[in-house]
Amino acid sequence: MPRWKCGVEGCGGRFEDVESVIIHQTTEHERHECKVCGTIVPEGYFAIRHAFDEHTRAEFVRAYEADSTAVRIREDVKDAVEDEADLNSVVQKLRKKGAL
Repeated sequence: MPRWKCGVEGCGGRFEDVESVIIHQTTEHERHECKVCGTIVPEGYFAIRHAFDEHTRAEFVRAYEADSTAVRIREDVKDAVEDEADLNSVVQKLRKKGAL
C-alpha cells in the first residue's frame, strides 16, 4: 500500500515516495495564495514551507484562523517531508516540467 498521501483537501492521491507527492501537488493542484503576504505558491508542501519559512507562527495563526494543533500538524508534515525527500531532485524535475 502506498505510504504517502497527497493531503490536499478533496484529493485521494497516494504515492510510493514523497518526491512523487510533491510533484503531484505542484503539477496537479491549483496554486495557493498566501493569506499573510499574497505570494502564489504551489499547494501542499511548498505552501506549508512558505508559511513557516517566511512568516512567524503568530502570523500564520492570525491569517488562517488556525490553532496550535493546525500549526503542529503542518510542522510535522514539513519535518517528515524534509527528513525523507530529495528536494534537489524534486526541484530539478519540476523545472524540467516547467512547473517552477
